[in-house]
Amino acid sequence: MRGRHVLFVVSLILLLGAVTGEFAGDYSKLSGIIIPGFASTQLRAWSILDCPYSPLDFNPLDLVWLDTTKLLSAVNCWLKCMMLDPYNQTDHSECKSRPDSGLSAITELDPGYITGPLSSVWKEWIKWCIEFGIEANAIIAVPYDWRLSPSKLEERDLYFHKLKLTFETALKLRGGPSIVFAHSLGNNVFRYFLEWLKLEIAPKEYRRWLDNHIHAYFAVGAPLLGATETVKATLSGSTFGLPVSEGTARLMFNTFGSSIWMLPFSKYCTTDNVYRRHFSGGNRKTHHAYHCDEHELQSKYSGWPTNIINIEVPSIRGNEAYPSFVETVQTNLTGMECAFPTQLSFSAREVSDGTFFKAIKDYDPDSERLLHLLEKSYHADPILNPLTPWERPPLKNIFCIYGVDSKTEVGYYFAPSGKPYPDNWIITDVIYEIEGSLYSRSGNLVEGNPGATSGDETVPYHSLSWCKNWLGPKVNITRTPQSEHDGSGVQVHRNREHLHGEDIIPNMTRLPTVKYITYYEDSESSPGTRTAVWELDKANHRNIVRSPALMRELWLEMWHDIHPDKKSNFVTKAKRGPLRDEDCYWDYGKARCAWPEHCEYRYLFGDVHLGQSCRLKNSTSDLLSHYV
Repeated sequence: MRGRHVLFVVSLILLLGAVTGEFAGDYSKLSGIIIPGFASTQLRAWSILDCPYSPLDFNPLDLVWLDTTKLLSAVNCWLKCMMLDPYNQTDHSECKSRPDSGLSAITELDPGYITGPLSSVWKEWIKWCIEFGIEANAIIAVPYDWRLSPSKLEERDLYFHKLKLTFETALKLRGGPSIVFAHSLGNNVFRYFLEWLKLEIAPKEYRRWLDNHIHAYFAVGAPLLGATETVKATLSGSTFGLPVSEGTARLMFNTFGSSIWMLPFSKYCTTDNVYRRHFSGGNRKTHHAYHCDEHELQSKYSGWPTNIINIEVPSIRGNEAYPSFVETVQTNLTGMECAFPTQLSFSAREVSDGTFFKAIKDYDPDSERLLHLLEKSYHADPILNPLTPWERPPLKNIFCIYGVDSKTEVGYYFAPSGKPYPDNWIITDVIYEIEGSLYSRSGNLVEGNPGATSGDETVPYHSLSWCKNWLGPKVNITRTPQSEHDGSGVQVHRNREHLHGEDIIPNMTRLPTVKYITYYEDSESSPGTRTAVWELDKANHRNIVRSPALMRELWLEMWHDIHPDKKSNFVTKAKRGPLRDEDCYWDYGKARCAWPEHCEYRYLFGDVHLGQSCRLKNSTSDLLSHYV
């Protein structure tokens, strides 16, 4: 997915050492845990591979993901180090790769003068944390092999055991709970961890462990009901911006166990989980019941804006090609007398339950492998079927954050390309959601069930906004400009009624030239817990973690949250002044620094323009005191 090659989650706010020393409270006890997203962790070679016809070989600890030099000079060798066996998720016989560790594994995927800025992930975020005085051991990255299915992460790398130890070590080291920041696929990883933890801890101790070790969870760009771009990557390939063909990208992607993890699925279908006490011990039992409620039958598109896939397949005689889906085929075989191709349509449920892959298995060799992965690693997972709707995690504080109002793909039309595998499918049309409407790639309006707005260019709004179901019946809604403001543009609706299962849409004005943040906050529905949803206009899926407005809001919320003298459940939205020297700028219209009550002109040697010489008058701690 677009933001996918790098995108993950993120943690922060902790120790305010020098910056906050004048305030009461022991801020040094908090830690931050960063869980990155899909393709956002460096992978390094863990073997020796001689690459013929190339001067560049792979040696232990050489960078594999992402080393564009070796990719360009020895793509076949590079693929051997990247691809997995599609059935058992083992490494290639000639090369194996393993995830790097530490913050360096997620800051820049491909360091270098040319490629560095393009592959930078959390580098700017870490710099921002350092500027605010956060200590080095307060930020902990937990990279993982994003190619693996959730069960294989534990089976091969003991990832969830290690993650549990990371939380416990942070508590012992700093004396307080952690703040979890997950981005994109990292949210799915964290969800699986919470379910896995239930089997490791006595039921009576589970909630106590969570309360002691996790203070807050920030879900950033979470594909809570999947992402349609996963389907595109599965059928036609997605290059992640790399200099490889789509066919090569498809070959690689479909060997990953995680290729299924973000498939779109219905919010109306659940699975009865069968738990085992030990993750890898004994004979595993499969899930016996995958069932959907009556809404699935009443909903035309499984609750999504439109069908996920519309695909043409070669015309055939009879129903033999689709033995498991006779009714579906009979519905779609109306025009076969003239031997025209047959167009089949599939909803989100039919994608995630395997119906789609079974329907095309006679035309696509990848379908059998994907069906094997789907059943073994997801529907039959003994811990959790990840292709089922999220319930609110049992944590004290949850903040769901995502971008909205961007052109986002929600459906595809595929047809045979006439070329051999892996280039045997071609996209003939794309359906986008744009500001509450559906359009085809050619610009024509499409019928369907669009949401109130659109997604973040990668994940549709329908999936991102699922966390609104975690809000209670009474919600406070606030809309403010993203940039610094004096409060004049703030709009507030208090105790807005919210029906479970329905979207909550504020009736607030919107200026076309202003980017807003809309906050949905609930601290009353469940005593002792808080739930908030933040929607950021035009925030891109990948780049949202670099958004200055998001970083500012995270910082202020945590600053307010851990302050002993806080007066409200959430930080005030009344105004947003500058917090750093970088927030001050020169107002050419008034020939002075903007925000004169906070910023002043103070030239320092090396300044090259007027804006650089605009700096804060007071310390950051003085400015933060207004947000208690």
